[in-house]
Amino acid sequence: MRNVVIIGSGPAGLTAAIYAARANLAPMLVEGWQSGGQLTTTTEVENFPGFAKGIMGPDLMKDMRAQAERFGTDFLTGDVSSVEFGTRPLKITVDHERTIEARTVIIATGASAIQIGLKNEARLTGHGVSTCATCDGFFFRGKELVVVGGGDSAMEEANFLTKFATKVYVVHRRDKLRASKIMQDRAFKNDKISFIWNTIVEDILGEDTVSGVRLNNLVMGTTTTLPASGVFVAIGHRPNTALFAGQLDMDAKGYIVTKHGTTTSVPGVFAAGDVQDSIYRQAITAAGTGCMAAIDAEKFLELTGHR
Repeated sequence: MRNVVIIGSGPAGLTAAIYAARANLAPMLVEGWQSGGQLTTTTEVENFPGFAKGIMGPDLMKDMRAQAERFGTDFLTGDVSSVEFGTRPLKITVDHERTIEARTVIIATGASAIQIGLKNEARLTGHGVSTCATCDGFFFRGKELVVVGGGDSAMEEANFLTKFATKVYVVHRRDKLRASKIMQDRAFKNDKISFIWNTIVEDILGEDTVSGVRLNNLVMGTTTTLPASGVFVAIGHRPNTALFAGQLDMDAKGYIVTKHGTTTSVPGVFAAGDVQDSIYRQAITAAGTGCMAAIDAEKFLELTGHR
């Protein structure tokens, strides 16, 4: 029986572990076979407070893990295969073979950016391919960039990137946008944004860093090459919540619904980070809600007589 089990090892999960461990709750963190969250695929992080010269994403996660371990967090490497939140105690099964009982659970499984699915997209992620303009736009000052997508996220990314780039090309597979009217108008009025309609990105070019994209016009059937220093994929995010379907309240997009801080629809189960945040999706906001979840879990344990 554990007081706190944390599922997820990104900024939210590790911050929750730090706070829970310092509160003498002896938390267990299930970190998955690919630990560290989305920051492990990022190169330099310059907007996380406390690092005046920036820090590499994997190094930041390594340091956060070491900090959580220092205060007594137990780490279990494996993938959670099922959970049972309908009865007490709460149950978490790892790799279909080990079941852990818990008084409280903090879910910090994050969200995954939806990818185009190109081989070079994965290879060049963090080297010119990005899914977060707020995170990486600064590195492309004075460059020409490509944004892939046609929804609100794509328009937000494109507009934001014009603060740094000399030109932003929005590549969309249709002849009209899915974005809201206000977001469309904002993008159309921006002189730095150009639209390439009825077109898909067929390949991302470059050896060590992105040098351009190969485009396929779906109407004409023609292929062209567009030089660019970066590609921002903005076709949406998918919260990693399939594991909790039918057990927790979620919104229409699959994000866990939280109230009064990080409380979910099941008493003793809390959610932090991108798994419940479809708006901000930053490392620092994930860490902040991780702190909140640990404090909420501690208060729950006190109220139920386990402190």
